[in-house]
Amino acid sequence: MIAIYGKGGIGKSTTSANLSAAMALRGAKVLQIGCDPKHDSTFPLTGMLQPTVIDVLDEVDFHIEDISREDVIRTGFAGVDALEAGGPPAGSGCGGYVVGETVKLLKEFGLYHKYDVIVFDVLGDVVCGGFSAPLNYADYGIIVACNDFDSIFAANRLSLAIAQKSQRHKVQMAGIIANRVDHVHGGGTSLLEQFAETVNTRILGKVPYHDLIRRSRLAGKTLFEMEGPGKDICVQPFYEMADQLLGEPVTTIPTPLNDREIFDVIGGWK
Repeated sequence: MIAIYGKGGIGKSTTSANLSAAMALRGAKVLQIGCDPKHDSTFPLTGMLQPTVIDVLDEVDFHIEDISREDVIRTGFAGVDALEAGGPPAGSGCGGYVVGETVKLLKEFGLYHKYDVIVFDVLGDVVCGGFSAPLNYADYGIIVACNDFDSIFAANRLSLAIAQKSQRHKVQMAGIIANRVDHVHGGGTSLLEQFAETVNTRILGKVPYHDLIRRSRLAGKTLFEMEGPGKDICVQPFYEMADQLLGEPVTTIPTPLNDREIFDVIGGWK
């Protein structure tokens, strides 16, 4: 079980969907769970905004016993099963509660033992009780980040959540996925590399900044279904990360900085 976090808007859902697809193409049976009220995590896999757990529960007056796995799971590209937790309309309830209830529902369905890999794609900056619930079950925590201050600040807070959960649960940090890496225009990974070393983790993979990725999201497709220049350099990092995660990835318990330290430290990095 893999829980993927990161700053809002950092590209978690696109990254998660392509990582799920890569692991499926390597032969794994994969379930991806979108843990965000926007319910668009699995869009690249299924090409649709599918019914959410909260939608289906609402139809049966929230009687869990009246729904089945087929009511909430759709099968997408490469046989990846997809589920969206959903949530209340903006400003009207707690999305974290819905995530916690979805985790319980999966247990009710007995799904935790039916897949080789379960990927939780979790709402970014907020790690309250509900949104941190996947860390209670996950083997690996992964953070998606860019080479900038706001992204690294969020990654540090998420590292703290993983470190705290690791005291009572099996989860450990599998690394940071560097997203939107633009070596051509000087947007590499120098800050992220220093951050990873400082908090006792590593860069798991580097996803390039490429228009094919933007277009794949708009098309509701994974990168593996797209055609055009740059496809090979876009899909290769996902195959490499899939191979690591399906093998025996190097994991650590992170040692995050406090908020004041991260301000001071990032300011001194070049």
